[in-house]
Amino acid sequence: MLKSVKIRDYMAANLVTLSPDMEILRAIHLLVENRISGAPVVDEHGNLVGMLSEQDCMRVALNAGYHEEYGGHVDEYMSNDVHTVEADASILELAQRFIEGAYRRFPVVEDARLVGQISRRDVLRALEQLW
Repeated sequence: MLKSVKIRDYMAANLVTLSPDMEILRAIHLLVENRISGAPVVDEHGNLVGMLSEQDCMRVALNAGYHEEYGGHVDEYMSNDVHTVEADASILELAQRFIEGAYRRFPVVEDARLVGQISRRDVLRALEQLW
């Protein structure tokens, strides 16, 4: 039964997203304000182009501290190599990916467009509801 459950059934769809040209200090404010450790970066068409994490933002602090350079844009700090999952993939396949890797969550895409995010806790929620 778990094989037939799709990621889209348990993903979070209402996400805080950032744009590549957003000021990095504004992006940091959104992360702090929303109490999240990172956010997907999408272009004007909704295509996923990167992720900005707390770790990426530490480079902003280093630049400010060592070089007295404040600011910049999200695309200067974001990670471009983003591992994603498809919305119609199986929760079971996703559980295997979580076991094999260190990620706690994945952006969910459909035709390269961001449609949500799914976490380890979402997989556990699916298990709990099905059993």
